[in-house]
Amino acid sequence: MKKKRKILNSFKTKVTLLLILAMILSAGLCNFLIYKYALESQFNQLREKLMIIAQTTALSIDGDLISQIPLEREGVNSEPFKIIFKRLQEIKKVDPILKYVYTMAKTDKPGILQFIVDADADRHKEQSGEIVSFPGDKYDASRFSEMMKAFDGPAADKKLGTDEWGVLLSGYAPIYNSKGKAVAMIGVDIKADDVFALQKGFHEREIVILILGIIFSLIVGTLFSDKIMRRMQKLVEGTNRIRAGDFKYQVRVGGRDEISELAHDFNIMAKSLYLSNKKMHKYFYRAMQALIRVLEAKDAYTVGHSDRVAEYAEKIALKMQLPEDEVDLIRDASRLHDIGKLGIQKTVLDKKGKLTEEEWNIIKEHPVIGEDILKPVVFDKQMLAVVRYHHERYDGTGYPDQLKGADINRLASIISVADSYDAMTSDRAYRKALNKKEALAELDKGKRKQFDPMIADVFIQLLQEEGS
Repeated sequence: MKKKRKILNSFKTKVTLLLILAMILSAGLCNFLIYKYALESQFNQLREKLMIIAQTTALSIDGDLISQIPLEREGVNSEPFKIIFKRLQEIKKVDPILKYVYTMAKTDKPGILQFIVDADADRHKEQSGEIVSFPGDKYDASRFSEMMKAFDGPAADKKLGTDEWGVLLSGYAPIYNSKGKAVAMIGVDIKADDVFALQKGFHEREIVILILGIIFSLIVGTLFSDKIMRRMQKLVEGTNRIRAGDFKYQVRVGGRDEISELAHDFNIMAKSLYLSNKKMHKYFYRAMQALIRVLEAKDAYTVGHSDRVAEYAEKIALKMQLPEDEVDLIRDASRLHDIGKLGIQKTVLDKKGKLTEEEWNIIKEHPVIGEDILKPVVFDKQMLAVVRYHHERYDGTGYPDQLKGADINRLASIISVADSYDAMTSDRAYRKALNKKEALAELDKGKRKQFDPMIADVFIQLLQEEGS
């Protein structure tokens, strides 16, 4: 439950949900507006279609002929009626969407029209209970303003209308006689069910589009959120690296937006911290080196030992073509490698004779003591590793952790070789210094036992080149 709550409260989840919600709302609103516009456009297109059908049909009807139809029920038997009736039925067959096709003429009463020819004028239909119109039947057209305009020009209902035939949408057009007078008008109707069916099909397509839009929003929102979060993660990673002491780390996010500006400012801050930290460490190293020199000055046999080890180790690192930052680190670490001896009793350090086992165990603690001294102020793990592991042996018999071979830090292995060489070539209370030839022989003898063979070979070669 806590994990689930943590995920829900995470910045990434909030950004993702916000982006997706914004895109879905935008898509939904656009879809609604487009749907509304398209629906209105479709309805207007349907009106235009009905007007065109009505106008086309009106042009095919003889106005003089329709004027000859008797406006009474028996008018259905007249020849002009039959001709017009047949024509209207042909119109219905051509376009199945048409439910009713009819013609009307004006009466003396305003708003009242009378049927002339109805394509459904059939006595059998009347007997079966259907509404049928015959010549002369009156119709209240005052309910439909567009129908009353039909004698002046093509028109169509602006909305669905209701009468005894049902809910319909109609188009109208005038029928002219040979003198150009509008003697009648023609009406073509489609049922509301057909209109709704067309709108339903359109609506279903819109729902599909909306669903696809939501899916697209989910995908794009997630991808866009991931892109943002990957860039933010780089900033978080940079913060963690800085917290771990890696002040040289630089964030690379790309772009020209606020996140890239933040990354740029972060890099400036990191560089500033790196320079400040470097300066602080230099002060610290100088202070520690001063203490080491004080420690070495008390013993004539160890004066200058750390500086010589630093010189040897630096030469080995350069010969091995190590990166500049590692060369700098090994130089500083070499001067501090014996700092742990500050925590060893003076009587043990200054003893002239052979150390007892107990005293030797005390001496072997100085790498760990050195690490403990530096750890509160030195965040470089390499530096700490060098101080702790410079007495580890390649065969695993060293101290304090009995590391073996490649498990030993490479820089610590370099200092181990340099430290041992300086110790062999310096006088000690318990023995005289070895000459260079003897020391080289000891280095060669110690390969794969005390020393990393590759590093030992590099140092031996370097010393031989200097000798020649």
